[in-house]
Amino acid sequence: MSGTSAPSAEQAAGVIDTGPDLLRAAFRQHAAGVAVITASGGGRPVGFTATSLTSVAADPPLLSFGIGTGSSSWPVVSEATHVGVHILGEHQRELADTFARSGADRFAPPTRWHPGPCGVPVLEGVLAWLVCRVVARVPAGDHRVVLAEVTVGDPAGPGRPLLYHQGRFNALRD
Repeated sequence: MSGTSAPSAEQAAGVIDTGPDLLRAAFRQHAAGVAVITASGGGRPVGFTATSLTSVAADPPLLSFGIGTGSSSWPVVSEATHVGVHILGEHQRELADTFARSGADRFAPPTRWHPGPCGVPVLEGVLAWLVCRVVARVPAGDHRVVLAEVTVGDPAGPGRPLLYHQGRFNALRD
């Protein structure tokens, strides 16, 4: 008999028992809508792709999203009074990739945008955009959960939503 033991039933089944790895593996199974969050500060626009966007309350109209404190956008978002929230359509995979890529010039062509209410960068051609007043930034490990109140927007863009599942962007199927 050797000094190693047979794998447990959980190990044999692929069960992961460590926090970060377990969370990542489980959430690869969770399809999430794709959004781009934008803000402006220091004379420059910033933005990032987010799959953590969620509706929080209807009255007042509140939403939340997470942002890593190591993100290049965090210094601006940490000080911003307002942010833009853009729900992407299935035709916008390239835009989602651009805003997810570290070091990318996210607002250069072919990205189409304009300064919107409260100086927030508003992306064009999205399914919906909202400008929100930041009401709280809650510490959550190596991230912050930003709570924001919707102030103005346009929810009437064309198309179907872009989803994130199994580590890649996907479209709905009929």
